[in-house]
Amino acid sequence: METSTQSPPGAAELLDAVGPAFSRLRRTAALSVEKRVSRKDMTRTLVLNIVQDGPEHDGQEITVGVVGERLAVDPSVASRMVSDCISAGYLIRAASQRDGRRTILQLTEDGHEMLARFRSHQRSAFERITQDWPEEERLEFARLLIKYVDSIGELQKASDAA
Repeated sequence: METSTQSPPGAAELLDAVGPAFSRLRRTAALSVEKRVSRKDMTRTLVLNIVQDGPEHDGQEITVGVVGERLAVDPSVASRMVSDCISAGYLIRAASQRDGRRTILQLTEDGHEMLARFRSHQRSAFERITQDWPEEERLEFARLLIKYVDSIGELQKASDAA
């Protein structure tokens, strides 16, 4: 019995549409489905999530430089973003326990609360966007999206190690 190695009709078109779909998702700020999230708060949560995620490897500490690397922005941009989070009371600077000359970033209680509110908002947005989907599809999409993002992280670790 011969096995077909060709993709089913329409698969190429579907896969080609993924990139533009991600672009539309970012442009439409899908998280603003119910209650508008300010651009400043969206930016702050990017920084706060990096600090909360913590080091990607042994010996790494979360600094302004790490924030800049993970967001792929210039050091000056990362510094302004971090300073804004500090001014808002979401982050503090602390001395590194490994190298006292280095400054690391830590979440404050307000920072943890901000992330909890934002995650609650994200969940509400996801539930509203997918409200007409069968429950099975909603959960499968959530599982696959998390798997996709985790796979990106694994690829990045592999390329960093190479």
